[in-house]
Amino acid sequence: MSEQGTITAAFGRHYEVEFADGRLVQGFPKGKKSPYAVGDIVELTQDGQITSHLPRKNLLYRSDAYRQKLIAANVTQLVLVVATEPSFSDLLLSRALLAAEHEGLRPLIVLNKCDLTAALPAAHDLLAPFVVLGYPLLTLSAVEDATPLLPFLAGETSVLVGQSGMGKSTLTNALVPHAAAAIREISTALDSGKHTTTYARLYHLPPSSAGGNLIDCPGVQAFGLAHLSPREIESGFIEFRSLMGKCRFRDCKHGAEPDCAVKAALASGTIHPRRLAHYHQIMSETSLR
Repeated sequence: MSEQGTITAAFGRHYEVEFADGRLVQGFPKGKKSPYAVGDIVELTQDGQITSHLPRKNLLYRSDAYRQKLIAANVTQLVLVVATEPSFSDLLLSRALLAAEHEGLRPLIVLNKCDLTAALPAAHDLLAPFVVLGYPLLTLSAVEDATPLLPFLAGETSVLVGQSGMGKSTLTNALVPHAAAAIREISTALDSGKHTTTYARLYHLPPSSAGGNLIDCPGVQAFGLAHLSPREIESGFIEFRSLMGKCRFRDCKHGAEPDCAVKAALASGTIHPRRLAHYHQIMSETSLR
């Protein structure tokens, strides 16, 4: 006899599974592989062995030439958390947004630590190409007031993704008081945050805030997209979509080729130079596979 439950935390080869009645049990996979992610709905035997997962609506993950790193399954919204300090990578933002586009997730960019006003203009400049494209941006300071994020989370299953030190755990602690996620100081010498969350965990937001689920996960310094094809990468750049098929050459790389619709859009200001640079950087990795 088996039961169904939702994975709410992943600790390597061990998982916390929640049943519909609120019971929590420890589960473990059958065999050596651990093909499960937080958010998966799984079937367990009475002794806690996970035998399978139900079909997923989506799976957010990153990959390189050697392995895949599962992030979360069955989510509806990707919340990309950046901060005024430490500095963040706009290339990583483009990569994560490609993954969101591919999995059909609603994207939201959160600029945290807006109380650190000296670095605010530079952060807004770095985010400007994404805002112009229509990606929603919310600015806040989690240490002062995280509640402006609540309306965006209501009724959603959201996953927080970002580099270490951006304040994901601070946001989680502010929105879910019992989360007790660990917080450490920023490593200013390395201009990056120390990893505070070592495993992914799903939290239920209080009903008083209109509910929803929030998944906090470890900080990421890289977001590989080896699982995406060149065509999927190109279409994931939303500003490219209306231009696809309009270049002179069908296999145009949007580089030195003549009569390139993307380069014409770049010259007219429709495409931002940073976004085209991101495209070339990500596409260059496909030739190394």
